[in-house]
Parts: sequence; structure tokens; C-alpha cells
Amino acid sequence: GEDVSQLDKVQLASVRNQKIGFIFQAYNLLARTTALQNVILPFLYNRVSPKTKEESLEKARTMLELVGLGPRMNHQPHELSGGQQQRVAIARALVNDPVMVIADEPTGNLDTRSGTEIMNLLHQLHQQGTTIVMVTHDPKVAVHTQRTINLVDGQVDSITHNGTHHGKAEVQHETR
Repeated sequence: GEDVSQLDKVQLASVRNQKIGFIFQAYNLLARTTALQNVILPFLYNRVSPKTKEESLEKARTMLELVGLGPRMNHQPHELSGGQQQRVAIARALVNDPVMVIADEPTGNLDTRSGTEIMNLLHQLHQQGTTIVMVTHDPKVAVHTQRTINLVDGQVDSITHNGTHHGKAEVQHETR
């Protein structure tokens, strides 16, 4: 790990851009740019990227193919369905090969088949060493995780780790 507690705002922004991929529930795509341009955006913010423009474009194309949007890479967000926009956001989050992905309802706007494909992709990334932190209200998505932390009214209510459930009393004891 890397101690980031003493970094300034610019250094923290660099860490976020280079090491963390964010999958936003609301996509946060730029409206007047294509899917490809949205995915390449992290490279534009990364001043120390070793990639040339051609390498960046190729990586972005590869990520869009990976999420099933190769044929739609030149479409703007308003020309894409909600599920397709979500997959563009996922491709953008993964384009820098982050060590951590923070995902807010990554399958919330996807049909069942696309949601399963994205969960399989996140599982594959995790097996390759990427840390996945995910927020979901969908128990069908939560079962894919090693650890589930359930919140009720903003408080930890229970934790399930590798199938072992710890109730509220155990959680309070563990977090002291």
C-alpha cells in the first residue's frame, strides 16, 4: 500500500486518476463526446501516462470491446441506452488498469445478461489482484462478494465474510 495521508490535493488527484477506477451510478459521461472519447478521458488527465495517443486510443477501444460496445464507440451518450452508458462508464473506470475499483450500483441500469457479464468482469479483475469496493442494494449482486457489510440507518448492522455471518453484537465487538 501507499500512505496517502500526507499528500496534497494535486498528488491525491494523481493517485485517484492513476490507481482508482470509479464506476458512478449516474455515469458522469460528457454529453457531447463519443463513447471512445469518454473512455480515453482518464489518459488526458494523466500527465505522466507512458501511453502515446495511439496506445491510449487502442486501450480505450479494447475496453469498449470488453464491455460489448465496440460497434457503438463513436456514439454520443444521448444515442446510447442507459445500460450502454453504464458500460461506457465501466470501460472508463477500467482503462487505466486501476489497483482499486469503487463501484456504485455497477449493474443497476443493466439487463440481467449485461449485469452478469459485468459481475464476471469484476470477479475476473478481483482474481487478478484488483480490489473491488462496491455499493449495491441488490442481494443477487452482493452474493458475488467475499465480504458484505450491511448498513441500516447508516450503521453497520452485519458483516458476512466468505459465507460466515456476523450479527450486530459481533460487529460492535469487532469494531471496538
